[in-house]
Amino acid sequence: MYARSTTVLAHRECIDRGIAMMRDEVMPAVLDMTGCIGISMLVDRESGRCIATTAWESRDAMTASAAAVRPLRDRAADALNGTAQVDEWEIGVLHRAHTSAPGACTRVTWVRMNPEVMDRGLEVYRTTLLPALGEMDGFCSASLLMDRDEGLTVSSVAFDSAQAMSASRDMAMRLRSDAAENLGAEILEVREFELALAHLRVPELV
Repeated sequence: MYARSTTVLAHRECIDRGIAMMRDEVMPAVLDMTGCIGISMLVDRESGRCIATTAWESRDAMTASAAAVRPLRDRAADALNGTAQVDEWEIGVLHRAHTSAPGACTRVTWVRMNPEVMDRGLEVYRTTLLPALGEMDGFCSASLLMDRDEGLTVSSVAFDSAQAMSASRDMAMRLRSDAAENLGAEILEVREFELALAHLRVPELV
């Protein structure tokens, strides 16, 4: 399975308009495309950073959708009053304890590692990080996106509420620091977002 993420640094006063457009126009159109198995949108209202991600059952399906998705992406970026940055990923892990509800939040961690240790990094996420995350109060779901050529991974961990996410910070910091040291990896960035939209038909991948 594969994913395409679109990041927009929005004007903060435009965020609610952008969410509404994603929910009412973009999401139905994209979910109707062949091979699309999900869409989500993360929002940081303080910085204006918005990340919309679509999931696809194969690389071919994602590639075939590009021309149809482009005008939708451009309209959404216009609604947010920002410019879109597009990235494509392999979905390495996806696990849901339960579906999200209004008020859910997500912690996103960007990590760079030697491409030669990507498979070991995937195994560490599956066998060490994921079970520990699943024990945290309010844990909802976790995913790992991978760019093997660049040695980049993006982990997204969703919680039922901002309070649950906040309570997990210290443990999450220890887990990612230990994993990064084990893999010789660099933690590039950690950010927390509102989970503004989540409609996933992606099967479990652990």
